[in-house]
Amino acid sequence: MAQQNARRTEDQPSGARWAPTLARLSVVADAHLTLGDMFDRLARFQPNRRLVTEFGTEEVSLTYAEAAERCARWSGTLRRTIHPGDRVVLALPNSYSLFLASAAVARASGVAVPVNSRMSSSEIDHVIWDSQAKLIISDENELEGGDDFPPVSAGPDDIAAIFYSSGTTGRPLGAQLTHRSLTGSVHLMALNPAWGLGGEAVSGLPVAHIAGFSMLVMLAGLGIPVYLLRKFNPVQALDAIERRRATMFIGVPAMYRMMLEAGAEQRDLKSVRLWASGADAMPEDLIRQFQTLGGALRLPLVDRTVGVAAFIDGYGTVESAGGVAMRFAPPGPASLRLALLAVARPGNKLRVLDDTGRFMVHGRVGELAVKSRAVMRGYFGNPDATREVMTDDGWLRTGDLARRSRFGFVQLLGRRKDVIKHGGYSVYAAEVERVLEEHPAVAEAAVIGLRSEQKGEVPAAVLRFRAGASLNEDGLRAWLEPRLSDYKIPQAFKFVEDLPRTGTDKVRKTELTALFTESATRDKTDGCR
Repeated sequence: MAQQNARRTEDQPSGARWAPTLARLSVVADAHLTLGDMFDRLARFQPNRRLVTEFGTEEVSLTYAEAAERCARWSGTLRRTIHPGDRVVLALPNSYSLFLASAAVARASGVAVPVNSRMSSSEIDHVIWDSQAKLIISDENELEGGDDFPPVSAGPDDIAAIFYSSGTTGRPLGAQLTHRSLTGSVHLMALNPAWGLGGEAVSGLPVAHIAGFSMLVMLAGLGIPVYLLRKFNPVQALDAIERRRATMFIGVPAMYRMMLEAGAEQRDLKSVRLWASGADAMPEDLIRQFQTLGGALRLPLVDRTVGVAAFIDGYGTVESAGGVAMRFAPPGPASLRLALLAVARPGNKLRVLDDTGRFMVHGRVGELAVKSRAVMRGYFGNPDATREVMTDDGWLRTGDLARRSRFGFVQLLGRRKDVIKHGGYSVYAAEVERVLEEHPAVAEAAVIGLRSEQKGEVPAAVLRFRAGASLNEDGLRAWLEPRLSDYKIPQAFKFVEDLPRTGTDKVRKTELTALFTESATRDKTDGCR
């Protein structure tokens, strides 16, 4: 026993075991944490801890100290050019450098405007024009050559960055987010010593999107290194999880679908203790499948993994600075099955409102509203658009439908504009998509409403089949009839090899209507009541 204790002391010097947690607690103790000084603070007590490994053409790693030094150096370059409050558009490839550059802009008193590398040139031009940018950075080498200066003083409620919506309808709007909005998850995560996960997280989320950005803030606060795929590839993601024995994977539903189609069930993914998703609604069947691919606990003596992994499905918007609610499927025995209802994250309040803004009772469907100190300060340069989504008493109307349950839970039902008014009935696209995706031949479904003179709208579906699968419309309708009310069954179908997507892999539903001919918009009244 004495020898074992001596070996433990040698492996872990006194205090080293708790240093990362103490470092994170030191961040929480200061209410004035900003995006600009976050890396300085995190590096102070864990300078040599690995922060990130990036996979692009080659693997590159950074420690906390190296990241803090790079951020400070880039900030020195920016201070030669920008003044407090100047907007700086960061048109960099998807990488950790984009994250560090955003922190460097904030450290130099500017406002970072990260853009997704998958945006078109016209979309980027719109962001540059709309944000009234003082500077555009398109290559990280443009940030080199600066001296290290202390961060410019900023308050937690000052604007730190502007994130633009993905623009599924109309022109994207720029949500102004404060330092408190962007670093709030550091405060939450630092209180928890890595949730006992240890290991490493694999992710391919776009950094310029609020889901990917807040993910990196969260992991930095947790002290969990991230293996970041600069461009998501399902085979590379599975290779990374399997080879590196990753304990977490963070993605969006489309990524999970792609990994399943790339052979996830034939891989050894038992090292994963937590799967996480965000940015779009995650189907429950995918949650259950990936839970069983991971594991709850590894028994070292028999080298065996038991139970299923946990799954977190986060909900948030650009305007709310990322996650405000989550559905949690716990780890444990495979037989344990709990209802996946959403609950507000700490610091957030949720309400379900009717069209007049009144609070709705349990069981009624309405619009989800969010209130927290992280909610945006408004759309940049667009007070009219701001008034449309912000109430006078500070509630953000999300545009998403929800049903309030007891004990503070809510059931998320999808976008308000995804409600199809069919002959006086409300058809929720998310519900029909979920049922369609339960068919063994269907890999992905997108349901939209088509204009109809008689019915107002009729539901229509665009489907992507699994590899080697096929199905005709009659067979699909026959399969749907016992599973959906007749008014919910799509009246028209289109089958495609791929679906148009935004930069965060959401389906661009506005582009799907063109797939249907005018004849497809006529009602097929036979069998409809």
